[in-house]
Amino acid sequence: MAVKTIDTEMLQKMFLAGAANLEAKKEYINELNVFPVPDGDTGTNMTLTIMSAAKEVSALEKPDMASMAKAISSGSLRGARGNSGVILSQLLRGFTKEIRDYQEIDVNILAKACERATTTAYKAVMKPKEGTILTVAKGAAQKAAELAETTEDLEVFIPEVIRCAEEVLAQTPDMLPVLKEAGVVDSGGQGLVEVLHGAYDAFMGKEIDYTAIEAGQAAKMVKPDQQAEADIKFGYCTEFIIMTEKEFTEKDETEFKAYLESIGDSIVCVADDDVVKVHVHTNDPGLAIQKALTYGQLSRMKIDNMREEHQEKLIRDAEKIAAQQTESAKPKKKEPRKPVGFISVSIGEGMNEIFRELGVDYIIEGGQTMNPSTDDMLTAIDNVNADHIFILPNNKNIILAANQAQSLTKDKDILVVPTKTVPQGITAVISYMPEADVDSNLDAMKEGIKNVKTGQVTYAVRDTHIDDKEIHEGDIMGIGDQGILSVGQSVEETAKDMLAQMVDDDSELISLYYGQDILAEDAEKFAAAIEEIYPDVDIDLHSGGQPIYYYVISVE
Repeated sequence: MAVKTIDTEMLQKMFLAGAANLEAKKEYINELNVFPVPDGDTGTNMTLTIMSAAKEVSALEKPDMASMAKAISSGSLRGARGNSGVILSQLLRGFTKEIRDYQEIDVNILAKACERATTTAYKAVMKPKEGTILTVAKGAAQKAAELAETTEDLEVFIPEVIRCAEEVLAQTPDMLPVLKEAGVVDSGGQGLVEVLHGAYDAFMGKEIDYTAIEAGQAAKMVKPDQQAEADIKFGYCTEFIIMTEKEFTEKDETEFKAYLESIGDSIVCVADDDVVKVHVHTNDPGLAIQKALTYGQLSRMKIDNMREEHQEKLIRDAEKIAAQQTESAKPKKKEPRKPVGFISVSIGEGMNEIFRELGVDYIIEGGQTMNPSTDDMLTAIDNVNADHIFILPNNKNIILAANQAQSLTKDKDILVVPTKTVPQGITAVISYMPEADVDSNLDAMKEGIKNVKTGQVTYAVRDTHIDDKEIHEGDIMGIGDQGILSVGQSVEETAKDMLAQMVDDDSELISLYYGQDILAEDAEKFAAAIEEIYPDVDIDLHSGGQPIYYYVISVE
């Protein structure tokens, strides 16, 4: 017997099941990110977005369609993180606008809702790109419209729409060459398909595990640092230099690397004349040291307990959150209203301090490892008592969330400066002229950031092929504004190679921001080496304190 309608109770189950399935698959979706960097977070961003809505939806008792539509829309809009999360929230917003006036949904209403979802999401993106979640949504909507003319049976309609979405997803590598080169489908599109699969499972009456939602998972999603702790297989980061007493041959290097691989991972072994630099993650540093001693004397030995460091960081983070909550509970001192204020997303205490010194009123900690949500932006806006507020996202994956916060703010003039990196954000603030009006300043900031080239040095988390480069897990990568510029085994040499492709005859300033994993003395030596290579360019060195990225470097 054909099923022709979905009532409010069933739609509630379907939405929560879609959210639960996305949560279950988030790590798989993260792995589909094109760049093999430690901040591949499409699955995390989409999950946090939909879980924000799921928390509101699960709290509803016997909702009508209007109240459920509002919970889905407002929850996802405020919880939206990253480009993929914002697009998902816009899809849900458009979908719920179409269904909210009905108490039951048939194939015609579903088809119209899919079309409205797609139209809403496309409008939210300034330059929509095909081969993404948008394309998958559009393909599904077109199939829904076609099927609505031929069947009333939802048991036929829904699986056919999902099958079409899967077919479009499989075609995304043919639409975006970067996907094809990396050998993956679009991660955002995969996330959308997982939501649809979960919803269909609930529609068919399958048992769904809702524990993630019932436990308030939206409020306590595992952050990358916590996930990393859980995934630490080898607990000690071990580094040293071998001062070789005889020639360290290629055969020696191969044998030593093979031994290190038998006791650990994340191996770097670079030989240079009579010096061998070694890095390994292992559970027994003594074994690595004993083997190394057979080749010569050791110097600059450094062993860090990574699990302990993670625990300490989690404690610091918990203390910080507790302090913030205590502070927020206190009556706020009413600052006098001022004409202009600044909000900046930042990563690392050093970066934060630079923004504070430049006069930024509110720092949102986020950036690469944890994209702030639209709600985080709205909280920041609420805390800055100014008529006009400039927001510096400082990450291309946060700009859409900032734009969404702008559209949701009615009592203040919000100006989003499309900064894609922290150095661009710093330049934007420096470009501000107090005597000029806000529109002139916005234009000046946009013009200023065009002159900033940014490079970031990090490590690869998996093997891949991208930008015509063969990359292996543990390799050091230099990533520029448009892609990967250099790949190597040494942080400093990879950074130098990257800089060589960024600096030109017009370059006047190189700013180096070293991260939390770089010692100050090593950063100073690196800066001195860069000064020798580029004697006609000014070099500025700063402690950025950023995680994940050994160096963030700008050229202006």
